Amino acid sequence: MRIALTHNLRLSDSEEEAEFDTEQTVSAIAAAIERLGHKVERMEVSGPASRTVARLEAFSPDLIFNTAEGRRGRFREAFFPALFDELGFPYTGSEAYALAVTLDKQLTKLILREEHIRTPGWQFVEQLADLRPEDLHFPVIVKPNFEGSSKGISQDSVAENVEALRTRVAEALARYPAGVLVEEFITGKDLTVPFLEHVDNEYDGVLTPVEYVLDEKYTQAHTRKYAIYDYELKTTFEKAVSVRAPAQISAEMADRVRKMARTIIKKLDCKDLGRIDFRLSDAGVPYFLEINALPSLEPGASIYAAAELEGLHFDGVIDGVLQNAARRYKIRDKQRGLSRATRRGPLKVGFTFNVKRIKPASTAEGVEDREAEYDSPSTLQAIREAIASHGHEVIDLEASPDLPMLLSTTPVDVVFNIAEGFRGRNRESQVPALLELLDIPYTGSDPATLSLALDKGLAKKVVRAAGIDTPNFQLMNTGRERLDKQFTRWPLMVKPVAEGSSKGVVKKSVANNEPELREVVKELVDRYQQPVLIEDYIGGREFTVGLLGERRPLVMPPMEIVFTDKTDRNPIYKFEDKLEANDRIKYEVPAKLEANMLERLRTAARGAFMALGCRDVARIDFRMDETGRIFFLECNPLPGLTPGWSDLVLIAQGDGMDYRTLIGEILSGAIRRYKERPAGSRRGEP
Repeated sequence: MRIALTHNLRLSDSEEEAEFDTEQTVSAIAAAIERLGHKVERMEVSGPASRTVARLEAFSPDLIFNTAEGRRGRFREAFFPALFDELGFPYTGSEAYALAVTLDKQLTKLILREEHIRTPGWQFVEQLADLRPEDLHFPVIVKPNFEGSSKGISQDSVAENVEALRTRVAEALARYPAGVLVEEFITGKDLTVPFLEHVDNEYDGVLTPVEYVLDEKYTQAHTRKYAIYDYELKTTFEKAVSVRAPAQISAEMADRVRKMARTIIKKLDCKDLGRIDFRLSDAGVPYFLEINALPSLEPGASIYAAAELEGLHFDGVIDGVLQNAARRYKIRDKQRGLSRATRRGPLKVGFTFNVKRIKPASTAEGVEDREAEYDSPSTLQAIREAIASHGHEVIDLEASPDLPMLLSTTPVDVVFNIAEGFRGRNRESQVPALLELLDIPYTGSDPATLSLALDKGLAKKVVRAAGIDTPNFQLMNTGRERLDKQFTRWPLMVKPVAEGSSKGVVKKSVANNEPELREVVKELVDRYQQPVLIEDYIGGREFTVGLLGERRPLVMPPMEIVFTDKTDRNPIYKFEDKLEANDRIKYEVPAKLEANMLERLRTAARGAFMALGCRDVARIDFRMDETGRIFFLECNPLPGLTPGWSDLVLIAQGDGMDYRTLIGEILSGAIRRYKERPAGSRRGEP
């Protein structure tokens, strides 16, 4: 099977990330899945949810092995399972409802009270005024109601009188304003009862109780008044704690606790795996404390110790979770078969491109830019490798005059398109139009948007009609036309109306007077055989914004193009600046912007993207004048993808997105459209 391993990666020792998985844990789980014969894709999910969606749709897993805790809120553990349900992907572990309930300790206790499950006396407190000490038996322990991994629990969490309790509650609420649980402290020892539904035993998968044991050297060196497995033990002194399996309790008590655990699991509808914590009092009475429906799977965790008593080691536990989830979703059911992605094998991804054979250059003799928008062999290879790394088969389809014949004789499922076309203001739409004629889904915007965006004058009209500012502009076909009266100040900017990669944009493109302007216009008309755009030169800061997605695009952090030559009064992002690194330009990503200015820029980018009908990916350029007014310059819906160089790639890196993920996100739109086609119209389907 194709397994996506969704997880939050722990990058620091902060309490905020205490429930996340370490790199060692993720690697151990991934290695076990691979040893079991599956293809695994690690997916760290701490970034925007849209990124996770794009990666899942690109990878198209048969099953998601989920350990993701979510980052914030009372329902954080439920977020990703709810998202998987919405996307239609099967996953391991409990459903969103069970995870939301079990993260809420007081709600869990209320539900289990109906089943006559014994719990310590407790109160849920959201404000200090809610506290009723007179209804409690001291000592009591104060703990966050919506946290796991013993977060917020220390030796100081136990209060032995009302005054201490009020202090503890006030301190806890300051750190955990969602609410705290005040629970009567039961003297005794902790038991934990793991659950592995795949295990066929008389307790329906509830395993033998185990207990945590403190190392004697640690207990001699540290005075601990209360026997609790607190946050300090789980983080700073984790090596001082070991798991004893089975717990040192009588067979009758083990049977009693396992039956209680089975009732709890069924009542809360937990799936695949879990862990229930009990407190066994000095009088021999078991009290339910809490349940973790998304338990730790780090090597050495209690679930492995208990599973070993059933003859299952690390790989066996991981396999049990996978098998149980696969059975629940009927992934191996004969009527449904394996998932379509598995049945078909890898998707055949056609790769359409123009290869750069003439190196662009700016010399004393002039500018060589005929193939400036094409891609180098090294860039093409990087894209191939990124697509293949997602499990797809890549088929090269160079955008030459032979492409129609190649497409008719080379079946592909989808096409990853970066082809620029050959000539004319519709050149970028040539390959997508051909793919639409042949009914082949492809990445990127449709022919209408590509043609519209390439014509800078038309694009400005559309964007301006959507309420987004653009510089005043005019088209000239010869350079002899009357200069429009809307231009009230110099300098003016001059550039070809339908070129990309800053072709035709050179130092003298900033005209300081009318004779200079007409000279440049004539040169550009003669060279590029197309109209020339004249527009107000907007002094100030320049930004470019990357967007990914379709109906609700992800707006990535803006990148600022910083002009470092202070002697240049009217700097521009010229063609020569894009040929090689130089000291005239530097890039800041994310751009340094105040919050309100950042939001205005993001809103303008999203608005332009939607107004032009962009899809999957685009990069949009803006200038901000000295008053803070934002002006749309142009949109590139077919942006460069050179690793470590192209603006969009730098933007992605600044947002923590690696190259492979960026390519996967762009590809995901085409894969989604492929899946949405009517049954019977896809390769390999009757």
